[in-house]
Amino acid sequence: MIQRIQSILLFLIALAMFVTAAILPIWSAKAGEKGVYLTAKSMILQEGATVTNLDSPILILILAVIAGIVALFSIFQYKNRLLQMKLGALNSLFIGATLIAMVYYVNIGESALNQQELQGGYLIGFWMPIIAALFNFLANRFIRKDEKLVRDADRLR
Repeated sequence: MIQRIQSILLFLIALAMFVTAAILPIWSAKAGEKGVYLTAKSMILQEGATVTNLDSPILILILAVIAGIVALFSIFQYKNRLLQMKLGALNSLFIGATLIAMVYYVNIGESALNQQELQGGYLIGFWMPIIAALFNFLANRFIRKDEKLVRDADRLR
């Protein structure tokens, strides 16, 4: 059933991961004349008027899209709650890997600036996978609750 609370949470996971992959900035920092800007599609180093593309963070994009697709697929597996729980666990791995990839590319950006006085920080795109991980935890909890309810009802028959 699409109207269950876990289906709404799974949809919000997919939305958060797709928005992170598509448009949201992840991190930016500035040190003097240099600045670095990271999204899931590009990492840009700006030195004065010169703009240079650094290492492409395509791994963030791929992991975020996969996590969104797994969440969307899981919505329609409501008749097979055990598979939904497994997909939830798999999605936790993808969301965690997305966060690890983000931290890795932030470290690359910091090393490109290689100065002590960094001004900047994590932006909304970094926090969206953390919110998605929280939604994933809640969705898995509600799926387990449904499975327990069904098993208890089958036992009473």
